[in-house]
Amino acid sequence: MPDARRYFDLPSPFAFKRGGALVGATLAYETWGTLDDARGNAVFILTGLSPSAHAASNAEDPSPGWWEDMIGPGKYIDTNRWFVICANTLGSCKGSTGPASTNPATGELYRLDFPDLTLEDVANASFALVRGLGIERLACLIGNSMGGMSALAYLVQHAGSTRSHISISTAPQAQPFAIAIRSLQREAIRLDPNWKLGHYDDAHYPEAGMSIARKLGVITYRSAMEWVGRFARIRLDSGEREEEPFAVEFQIESYLAGHARRFVRSFDPNSYLYLSRASDWFDIGEYAGGNVARALAAIHLERACVIGVSTDILFPLTQQQQIADGLRTGGAEVDFVALDSPQGHDSFLVDISRFGEAVARLLASLQGMPIK
Repeated sequence: MPDARRYFDLPSPFAFKRGGALVGATLAYETWGTLDDARGNAVFILTGLSPSAHAASNAEDPSPGWWEDMIGPGKYIDTNRWFVICANTLGSCKGSTGPASTNPATGELYRLDFPDLTLEDVANASFALVRGLGIERLACLIGNSMGGMSALAYLVQHAGSTRSHISISTAPQAQPFAIAIRSLQREAIRLDPNWKLGHYDDAHYPEAGMSIARKLGVITYRSAMEWVGRFARIRLDSGEREEEPFAVEFQIESYLAGHARRFVRSFDPNSYLYLSRASDWFDIGEYAGGNVARALAAIHLERACVIGVSTDILFPLTQQQQIADGLRTGGAEVDFVALDSPQGHDSFLVDISRFGEAVARLLASLQGMPIK
């Protein structure tokens, strides 16, 4: 199978915000386009919880990426103009060092010996990669969902490191509803008998816990409006139903089961737990005595675009407005885009044309070029 991933060696030891450090840690990343002679056209993408670095197809790996319709020659993030970098998040299991990686000190998997991970650590690892590529200042830092929080952590810790920022469906601090959902997801994994305090293996894997966690996530990633439009109360045909009591009966149940089945073995449960908790811990207000607005205002950018969706129950529009207001107070020229996409939080993955127009508008303004 083709693989376009490259690997960056993080500074060693790589210290964590809450204590502990990694030795010999790496970040997996991919790139598209060409870095110009001035090293001024770099765009860095910070991802949500589960994606890999493969955001789009490229010569080394022609398979579609998770943001395939957004990135590429002539697309909204035009790789004829921009040098695009996407890294797999520190703590993940898609090539970067995480709980499923081998601890060089013991020769065993880190599992729960992995240090307490924060999104500040994610941001600092990404910053190290950018500097390691010889880029002093990004043209634009893009973050969506959890990656948007990581992006704010990047900006608040590394002043002057980027000209502009595109914030998509994210939050300056975790709010109670999102924390509650993630808490239930983690509980489902931890209460699976096969989790065994992180010491599972392929033969004894917390499949039920991961399945429930994924189903909870998928339910909240989309809106009630979309679920009604797609599935209503349609039941499965009798031949598709299992005979056991209380088995799956409705199409929406079957959809969630299929989605979970595709996910559970593709993502490490311990990595899921670490990244989920890191999202709950994030609060940019910590950098200004608990005042979120003041912390955002301390970030100084030339331009910013903040995009949110009215049907997003995980990261509501009020939080996007808060980010936009804060960055504007800090001196940025801010475009606040509130969309009515029915797909909820996941809209940025599917409503590409409307999100893409806002993204392309910001990027075009950096070069003074019209949008094609």
